[in-house]
Amino acid sequence: MSKSKSSSGWMQRHLTDHYVQQAQRDGYRSRASYKLLEIQARDKLIKPGMSVIDLGSAPGSWCQVLADTVGMKGRIVAVDILPMDPVAGVEFIQGDFTEDDVLDAILALFENSRADLVVSDIAPNISGIKSADTARSIYLAELGLDLCDRLLAPGGAFLVKVFQGEGFDQFLRDMRVVFSKVSTRKPKASRPKSREMYLLGTGYRG
Repeated sequence: MSKSKSSSGWMQRHLTDHYVQQAQRDGYRSRASYKLLEIQARDKLIKPGMSVIDLGSAPGSWCQVLADTVGMKGRIVAVDILPMDPVAGVEFIQGDFTEDDVLDAILALFENSRADLVVSDIAPNISGIKSADTARSIYLAELGLDLCDRLLAPGGAFLVKVFQGEGFDQFLRDMRVVFSKVSTRKPKASRPKSREMYLLGTGYRG
């Protein structure tokens, strides 16, 4: 199949996707909102007044869900290498999360405080090579876990997207060391063919 036909087929599936259409009706920036909404409905992860870090935030759909729940007394710090249109109540840092200067900027914002929740919907640039894409996904998840070690308050939670494959089981074990409970989540809004899985760690031991 030619690239143009493949692209055309993807666009057709995208435009007719139930969650894409629902996002347009509900005013969300992408279908990804429904992944977080489904997890929230099950786990009651986000609470009013919380302080949250959103990694891989663009285009801002998870920020919209977070802001609706934490309210004016909460705090959201969002980070992405891509630009993101403002979301009311969200502090945005544009930059590569894997770079030290971006990490330092996050740490500076939490100089005298801690986050209650870290969420990461970061996905690597897909190469099509399964092993490489999985390894990159695990690496990004490990960086998110490292940030938890620096900034997450005792009892806090971490929700992170990872690709299933080599390294997944070890990362799951690593999370179980620092969280009282670790659960797997596969929201209905995740595309059926996607290898993505969400790990939810609660009760951070600090």
